[in-house]
Amino acid sequence: MKNIGKFLKIVLVSILLLFIAILLLFGYGDKSVGELKATYATTPSQFISVDGMQVHYRDEDNPLDSLPLVLIHGTGASLHTFDAWTEQLKTKKRVLRMDIPGFGLTGPFPHKNYSIDSYATFINSFLEAKNIEKCVIGGNSLGGQIAWNFTVKYPQKIEKLILIDAAGYPFESESVPVAFKIAKTPVVNQLLTYLTPRFMVKKSVEDVYADKTKITPELVDRYFDLTLRKGNRQALVDRMMMENQTPNIDKIKTIQQPTLVLWGDQDFLIPVSNAHRFHEDLPNDTLVILKDLGHVPMEEDPGRSLVPVIDFLEL
Repeated sequence: MKNIGKFLKIVLVSILLLFIAILLLFGYGDKSVGELKATYATTPSQFISVDGMQVHYRDEDNPLDSLPLVLIHGTGASLHTFDAWTEQLKTKKRVLRMDIPGFGLTGPFPHKNYSIDSYATFINSFLEAKNIEKCVIGGNSLGGQIAWNFTVKYPQKIEKLILIDAAGYPFESESVPVAFKIAKTPVVNQLLTYLTPRFMVKKSVEDVYADKTKITPELVDRYFDLTLRKGNRQALVDRMMMENQTPNIDKIKTIQQPTLVLWGDQDFLIPVSNAHRFHEDLPNDTLVILKDLGHVPMEEDPGRSLVPVIDFLEL
């Protein structure tokens, strides 16, 4: 018995030492907005108070445009995912982007409710704060799901809709970012709020790109740094643990606004079959499948993915 007790003690001490070593190697503390602003909130970034949050956003060029384009990023991303698109579009269009709650510099919802309806309500509050009565709205992944739900909820405020590899229908992924898998696993997901190795973030980005050679160290640094924004890791866990991740799909058929459905044919997170489902259910849409692109075509190949958008907007 004495030997068994000694053995168990050695095992427990070894496990504790291993955990401490992992924590030292891969554990990262939260970063404050103040730390991150110098790199990720340079001009033309601004902050605006919305629903108890200081929302990071960019409102670029042509302030007289009566029908601005509002772009919403996906899970784990930020407004920067639309940098290249905005650079080209802003010569002809007013473009607004924001870090939605739980991501980027905006940080978590105070009420911790990451339902799609909560996000749609937030977008409405943001547009009201900016005195925007009507717009074209577009989004990628989660952002696309928010965009079409916003259109269903506030149809009078939307002129056109752009869905980029949008969530909404149930689906089975061929490739899921490892951070998403951990965030969905009870108990283990709490480790994600302390242990966030950079290589895990890099692998998560690789999982949504078709061409891995386009993933630069600077790109991974951005995703990694903004993941560490205070509260964002817990927000990801809270979002992934939400029940009913695909509400209102029966209402997609009610959307009357002209819609562009834009999809990478190498999207292994949300399969291209979902693009065809949108195409079947939307009564007034244009479907464009982009060859050899993944889940974030506006970031992976901004030039090629923007062509159908310009055509759709008639710019």
